[in-house]
Amino acid sequence: MTVAERLAGARSEHPPTHLSQLSSRLVVPAYKSAAVVARALPAPIAEAFGRTLGAVLSYTMRDRRAVVECHQRRVALGPMSQRDLDRQVRRTFDSYARYWVDAFRLTGRSTEAIDAGIDAAGARHVDEALALGKGAILAMPHVGAWDYGGAWVAHHWPLTVVAERLEPPALFEWFCQQRAANRMRVVALGPEASPVLLRALRANEVVGLLCERDLAGGGVEVEFFGERTTFPAGPATLSLRTGAPILPNAAFQNGRRVRGEILPPLVYERTGTLRADVQALTQLLAREFESLIREAPEQWHVLQPLWPSDRASTS
Repeated sequence: MTVAERLAGARSEHPPTHLSQLSSRLVVPAYKSAAVVARALPAPIAEAFGRTLGAVLSYTMRDRRAVVECHQRRVALGPMSQRDLDRQVRRTFDSYARYWVDAFRLTGRSTEAIDAGIDAAGARHVDEALALGKGAILAMPHVGAWDYGGAWVAHHWPLTVVAERLEPPALFEWFCQQRAANRMRVVALGPEASPVLLRALRANEVVGLLCERDLAGGGVEVEFFGERTTFPAGPATLSLRTGAPILPNAAFQNGRRVRGEILPPLVYERTGTLRADVQALTQLLAREFESLIREAPEQWHVLQPLWPSDRASTS
């Protein structure tokens, strides 16, 4: 399996699946119109718009709501009443809608404006990783304001991210343009991704991967929140091939600001067996993701089944 295939769960974002019901010719104008509206609104009104959108999504995306319920029950440290669960699910959709509004408003901001909106902890870990000369892999779950976090990173270090190809192709091209405006280099998931990422790391640059979703189904097995599932093997494979350290991280929504948290690199001693090393390193990453997600479980924006049992119960 190539690195590109192992990266099947690593992508820069994913559009709401309910929009796939629109015809191809309406999808791109719909996104562009939403972006124009979000950028035109004053911040308080945009925030209210996001809350309204979150309520709409919560009640119209019923299949996704069932998935979110499963995830929130699993992440909770103890039993949840139905009332508490309903409140947490509503918060998740509010957070998800805010992600889109903030991402639309982010495009084209200056470095100073981006810095002013984020409280970033752990930046020294990136500098220390790059001081080793082998690049750095920023691995994050779909939590909070990952687009904002990516833009902040890209304004301070050269950053390459992976994006899943979208239909219609014009939508994928538009998303790439939005990220390019924030200095991110976007490579499409596929055979061309591997050499681009390897070159970036060997040039001592940063690679950013969202990587708790095993989209292709060929990942490695890990225990995640108490049950076995699979994670994409891309981050571990890249790290083992290049020596680039993996830095788990997340960008949390924090009021009207963003709180970035970059953790120290994963520490792992190789056994000499690539398959075993990839599995063990990916398991370490899964443990760090558990801690990051539990800091703000309502900001975990995975709306698709992630565990085999959830796929069966929500199908």
